[in-house]
Amino acid sequence: MKRILMALAILLAVQVADAQVKTPEAAKKSLDNALTASKDAKKAAKVATWMKLAAAYMDAYNAPAGSAWVGAAKQELQLIMGNDKPVSTENAVLGGEPCVKEVYADKEFFFNQAGQLILINVTKPVVEDALGGALEAYAKAYEVDLKKSKLKDITAGMDLIAKKYYEDGMNRYMLDDIAGASDLFGKAASAASTAPLSKVDTTALYNAGFTAWMLKDYERAQKYFEDCIAVGYYYEGGEVFAKLADTKVNLGDKTGSRDVLEAGFQKFPQSQSILIGLINYYLTNNEDPNRLFELIGLAKANEPNNASLYYVEGNVYVELRKADPANGDSYVAKAVEAYDACSRINPEYEFGHIGKGIMFYNIAIELQEKASAELDDAKWVQLNKQFTEALKSALEPFETAYAVTKDDTLKVNIAEYLKNIYYRFSSDGPEWEAGYNKYNEVVKTGKPL
Repeated sequence: MKRILMALAILLAVQVADAQVKTPEAAKKSLDNALTASKDAKKAAKVATWMKLAAAYMDAYNAPAGSAWVGAAKQELQLIMGNDKPVSTENAVLGGEPCVKEVYADKEFFFNQAGQLILINVTKPVVEDALGGALEAYAKAYEVDLKKSKLKDITAGMDLIAKKYYEDGMNRYMLDDIAGASDLFGKAASAASTAPLSKVDTTALYNAGFTAWMLKDYERAQKYFEDCIAVGYYYEGGEVFAKLADTKVNLGDKTGSRDVLEAGFQKFPQSQSILIGLINYYLTNNEDPNRLFELIGLAKANEPNNASLYYVEGNVYVELRKADPANGDSYVAKAVEAYDACSRINPEYEFGHIGKGIMFYNIAIELQEKASAELDDAKWVQLNKQFTEALKSALEPFETAYAVTKDDTLKVNIAEYLKNIYYRFSSDGPEWEAGYNKYNEVVKTGKPL
């Protein structure tokens, strides 16, 4: 009985699929008829004409994929698709993961190692940009629908189109077609903003800008990043400001780049990409980097007890040390002062300790590299001594950060540094070996003790 019910369920699925998805030939015929009707003056005045045209375009969009859907098992599709067989099968890589690609006359199916369909790539659409045609039809329906009787259906249709554009953009991105992805992300944002839907799809805007930036299409990238900022969307930690500033530099607008970075810094003072952008700007343009400290000072005046601002100040000195190694010792001293102030203001704010620890750890790595290339014995001894001092200077702030933080993921990351430090001195005594064993266990298991 169970087998019979399963067979009936599959048969029903096939019948439903056949009822919902037209063949490409049938979809093309229906679309041609709907287009003809839309050109008739009397019929063009009716909402139903444009709704039918939009539906016909959507049928044309869906037709090549047939009854397939993302998430389906290969065995299910073999049964449901009947005579629609692949012309070839080959191994492929998608998003860095191995997969199997089935090539059909009008599409490609990508299956993961578990045999699950993860991407459908239509290679022979019924018509080009069927989604765009459907969007125009819905817009026309809204225009002639004076009573707004179909407003709900029109907005739902437009919303679906925007989502389909975005999904297709993600598919193109996965297939390493960045130009195609960028175009589709832009269309997704445009579709969402079309009346009466009139939505702002910030994710589509950012992705359109980011992919344009990847392609070095800086004018287009600038437009989308500026649109993001205009609606108050800054992406993670203000990354939009950093990307927009970079586009302006590449467009020759250095002053505009600085203004964007300064605006971003005031909103996101902890953004490392904005901070590095500002430092690079001041140094490459021979302008006074003290402007950074003026900005931090303004922020401190508004929030004198904000420990993160002192952490940012310490990071500025660390970056300036990289750019101006001749004054490195002075910058290190000032960074320590800032990080210590950060920890003093809020002892439970782990990043002051982390910043200090990472700074000394990186200095130790630099000294180790110099020592390995040094042929003079006396100089090697001196460098090795400095290396030991720097590495041990990183120990206390990392230990404190590990004890203070309540974030287990952060604890594991800090433990990686501590493990390396204790390992370096593990032959110096049992306490060092015990420290290594403790933090090595944390790193190995991913579970803080």
